[in-house]
Order: sequence, then structure tokens, then C-alpha cells
Amino acid sequence: MTDHPELRFGAGLADVPEQWPVSDSETVYSTGRVISVRRDTIEPAGGEAFVRDIVVHPGAVGVIALDDRNRVLLVRQYRHPVGYKLIEPPAGLLDVQGEQYRLGGERELWEETGTKAADWRILVDTFTSPGMTTEAIRIFLARDLSPADETYERLHEEADMETVWAPLVEVVGAILAGHLQNPILIMGALAAWTALNGPGFESLRPADSPWPAKDL
Repeated sequence: MTDHPELRFGAGLADVPEQWPVSDSETVYSTGRVISVRRDTIEPAGGEAFVRDIVVHPGAVGVIALDDRNRVLLVRQYRHPVGYKLIEPPAGLLDVQGEQYRLGGERELWEETGTKAADWRILVDTFTSPGMTTEAIRIFLARDLSPADETYERLHEEADMETVWAPLVEVVGAILAGHLQNPILIMGALAAWTALNGPGFESLRPADSPWPAKDL
């Protein structure tokens, strides 16, 4: 086998920010709501210019909320673009100007499940589709759960949501069997399972840790 370089944690096994020169950039589509499409002309050093259309997205947060029995708090929600009712963790857009990321997670957990949590940590930071969109998602682990003091009126797809519990081990099994397809649930549940059965939840990053993808 070809002798490629080997990377290790703390020794090169990390994504790094990099920006190639852009000679032209224009917004070609915008709804004024969630997304817009930007067309960039990129000028790589020593290479031929090329054009890419980029979906500009505000980013999102998701929450894997675990109780003291390691059950995950989930919702069943209709998703029109894919024609499925999906089982998902609480999640939503970072569409409140200036809102801290953890507060966004707290808001989504409350709005979708009527729950609050005292212990927050970071499971995963991810780009959803880095070849075509700026969307980045931070997935939190929330524990020490309790009912929220107030309720939230859900609208549209959320008005039909059902809240359910599922043991984390069963969620992992359903993911590997192909029964669950929500990407935030898949990444978050597998990360939580890895932490639970490996270094432990105390090894996870604090909830207010930097998020380079959003803080640039």
C-alpha cells in the first residue's frame, strides 16, 4: 500500500481554515429568510479560475438530551422536502441575532420539548455539506433534565410533533440498521455513545468553547 503520511490527534489530525482568493462574488438568489445563493469566482494560486454557487446558511444547533437512564429525548417531525416523518433530536437555526450558541440549544430544547437542562457540553461541530453550503451545526449534549417553567406554542410542522424517549443503545442500533436518517441524530447519538463507552462525558468540551467555523 502507498506510504501516505499518518496523522494523529494533536499532530496534524485537524481541519484548518483557508481562504482562496475570490475575484468576483454576487448574490444570485435570496428569499430574505433562511438562505441565499452566492456565486463566487475563485482564483487558485497557479491554477485556472473556476465558479462555485454557494448556499449561504446561518447555521444551526442540535441537542442530544439524555436523562439519568441514558434515554434520549426525541421528537417525531414531518419533513416536507424529503417526504418523511423523521425521528430527530431538538434542533433549529441560529437565526436570533447575537444569540450565544448554547442559548440557541437551550431555546430549541425548550421550544420543541418543554424541557430544560443544567449540564451542557459539546459533542460535535460539523459542516453539513461543505462542497456547496456554509451551513455549520454544533451538537450539544444536555443532561440533568427537568420540565421547563413555561410552554411554547408550536406552529406549522412543529404543531404536529410528538415527543418520545428512546434508550441511547437502541438509537445506536436503529442508526446502524438504517432505520434513522436525521444527520444531527446520527452524529450526536454516535458521539454520545462513543463518549459514554470511552473517555466519559467529562472529557467533552465545555459548552462555551470556541467554534471556529462560526467565529471566523
